[in-house]
Amino acid sequence: MVDISKENGTSSPSGRIVRPRIDPSVAASANVAALATTFAEYRGRIDGDTLRRQEADLALFAFFLGSIKAIPEAEVAALGARLPTQADAWEHVTHGLVSGFVQWQLQQGYAIGSINVRLATVRRYCLLAYEAGVIPADDLALIRTVRGYSGRQARAMDTQRRRTATPTRVGSKKAQAIVLTTPQVQALKEQPATPQGRRDALLVGLLLDLGLRVGELAALTVASIDLRDGTLTFYREKVHTTQTHHLPTDSLAAAQAYLANDALATGPLLRGSRKNGELWGFMSTRAIRDRVALLGERIGVTGLAPHDLRHTWATRAARGKSDPFALRDAGGWTSLMMPGRYVESSQTANERIRLDEQDENVV
Repeated sequence: MVDISKENGTSSPSGRIVRPRIDPSVAASANVAALATTFAEYRGRIDGDTLRRQEADLALFAFFLGSIKAIPEAEVAALGARLPTQADAWEHVTHGLVSGFVQWQLQQGYAIGSINVRLATVRRYCLLAYEAGVIPADDLALIRTVRGYSGRQARAMDTQRRRTATPTRVGSKKAQAIVLTTPQVQALKEQPATPQGRRDALLVGLLLDLGLRVGELAALTVASIDLRDGTLTFYREKVHTTQTHHLPTDSLAAAQAYLANDALATGPLLRGSRKNGELWGFMSTRAIRDRVALLGERIGVTGLAPHDLRHTWATRAARGKSDPFALRDAGGWTSLMMPGRYVESSQTANERIRLDEQDENVV
């Protein structure tokens, strides 16, 4: 029989079996190091747009803390900068403060959807602070009982706020997306035959014909377009997949004109432009948003955003009786929830209902 105890250890000079043992001090040091990187590791997995949104959420949380005198007003900006990256900034954050943040936003007139998102951000960072050993387990358990508002609750809350003349939306974000008409779509696609105009025609064409997200559009390179096959290949970060789409007639024509005359040989697809129309550098997501807003004003549509063009694409696709599964895949969604909304809003509620013929023998 094999002596297992001898196989799992080494013999000392006295013949006693010595089994390997992790040094507690090294293990403790490893824990400290892991806790110190909790925030950095989490933020390293999040895309840039989400990080910027979370930072804005936490800056407002810091402003709230200053407004209720939980911190000196002079320290609001500094705390807002530390909350997204430093665990110790969350020390003494309690259930009452998180709940108070929600109520304060209601009183200030923020949209319920925005309140829910900010609450989710604060709860997420409280969890990170707990993992870093800053927030005690009991406090975290109470913080996690603070809930946002569901659809029915949100409507009831907004009704109550309207009764007291409290705003139900603060900020420039639109309550509803803009859906362009067919003449507006055509007007937006018709751009002058200049370097900037050809760039703009491709920009709006890809948004209106393929429903790209603004981040997907900004990330395109010259190599993304294959004129021989008439396709666009690009990465969709939200669903972690690379897709190839056929370019519709308008977008293909715009791509051919832009690539033949104005695009760089390699690198980013969409070049930026100066006030005089000269192309240079590349377009960021912010530059694309600004350009779409300006082009919208030129056709009489105020506040037009890239998402409105994606929304217009999805709405037109649904009105054209596109298969919901195909719409889901082409739009880069992971479920039928979003494409289902476009399909439902594009038809009469009972349009697809068919009743059995009544039995003639039934009186």
